[in-house]
Amino acid sequence: MENESEMLNIVVQNPGDSSSGSTDEWLNSIMNDGYSSVINQRARPKIQKVPEMLREIKSNEKCYDPLVVSIGPYHHGSPGLQLVEKRKIPMTRKYVVESGKGIDVVYSKVIEVAGNARKCYAEGSTQVFDDEAFARMMFLDGCFILQFMYCIAKNNRGDMGMKSHTIAFVCRDMFLLENQLPFLVLKALMSLRFKEDEQKDIINIFIGHTGALPPLGNTCQEKLSRFIPTNIWGREVPQSKPQKDEGDPVHLLELVRAKLIDVSNNLESGPRSSSDWYSYRSAKELRAVGVHFKPGKTHLYTDVTFKPSFFSGKLTLPPITVHDSTKSMLLNLVAYETCPDAPDDFGITSYICFMDSLIDHAEDVMVLRSKGILLNFLGSDQEVADLFNAIGKDLVPNPYAYADVKGSIERHYRNKLKIWMAEWLHTHFSSPWTILAFIAASFAISLSVIQTYYAANPRKS
Repeated sequence: MENESEMLNIVVQNPGDSSSGSTDEWLNSIMNDGYSSVINQRARPKIQKVPEMLREIKSNEKCYDPLVVSIGPYHHGSPGLQLVEKRKIPMTRKYVVESGKGIDVVYSKVIEVAGNARKCYAEGSTQVFDDEAFARMMFLDGCFILQFMYCIAKNNRGDMGMKSHTIAFVCRDMFLLENQLPFLVLKALMSLRFKEDEQKDIINIFIGHTGALPPLGNTCQEKLSRFIPTNIWGREVPQSKPQKDEGDPVHLLELVRAKLIDVSNNLESGPRSSSDWYSYRSAKELRAVGVHFKPGKTHLYTDVTFKPSFFSGKLTLPPITVHDSTKSMLLNLVAYETCPDAPDDFGITSYICFMDSLIDHAEDVMVLRSKGILLNFLGSDQEVADLFNAIGKDLVPNPYAYADVKGSIERHYRNKLKIWMAEWLHTHFSSPWTILAFIAASFAISLSVIQTYYAANPRKS
């Protein structure tokens, strides 16, 4: 990024200044091959800082800074983070002891990757640390993170020496964009203590503990399949889609994103006609016109489908847990997608905007919560609605994300016959009382018709 900035730093000087060179030289510098190669080169994502345009949104500014612990160089030494900073040394000691290796062996493993780890941060952001200070920071932070995740995964919080609310805040701080440690440091340290399968299990359990991946509901068919070995239904039970191996992530936040976005799902499927765009309609409004909601079989935010039927339609959405740290995590995932070297599909951003279109008021949250799509650990339904409305403000999604789903919903909404039938069914069959009232009214009308018929056509004796 620094070299690119130097190439782009073209100073326009006064025409009379002889030091400015000829116009031809200035024009040639713009079209220089070196500049083109920098622009066209696909750089590996780095650990960037949150873009200023996101920090300027006052309602979200506190979601990007750590509350109790600093990880990496960006917030190192902040005055308000010293309480947990003191826990890094005993946590590091615990990790080294349980690894069965000497501390010099563990530290030397960090030294081997420290040079590459420094390159994972934005250029110029680690200049205040010499090589020794940077390596010590990577060593303490890396051991602290791994021992913390291990205690969470093994449900052994007594060894942390922290109260429960502090542990919750540490979990939250570990998924901030500016609070990331290069994954290569974690991988080097894990290799001294855990086997590869155990490494993945610990990380997956820890991520699941954060609530980023809520528990998936099981249908009766899936529950029975545990006890019935044969597939009596004639088809495979839907399972979560396997994630493709795209190599090691840059940091934990990118790893979380990879578990929420199917990278093989190409959102940029080309331009569509204007007739495919649709007006935002809330969950309550869609339910009133015959759209039924169903929780998906995976956590992937890209697994959103709409299946129309003769009189109704089914919108399937991945389940999501909403708690105190949800806003912070989603905003930091959005901040990661906003960085210039991050994936450009804007999968998380597009999902938030789609959910924001479905949620306007507490009634919309109630509709999704009652179907198991929203798991509310935050508070009232209105608080959840306010959260999505606040996060979705000023975000720009991928214009082609969920285009097929939006188009199908719009076509359903424009079908007057379907709308009329849905409204009729909703009016007369939305609850047991309306069903009983409809049956009673139908029975009364039938009796009245029969009575009228016999009155007009009396039986002959």
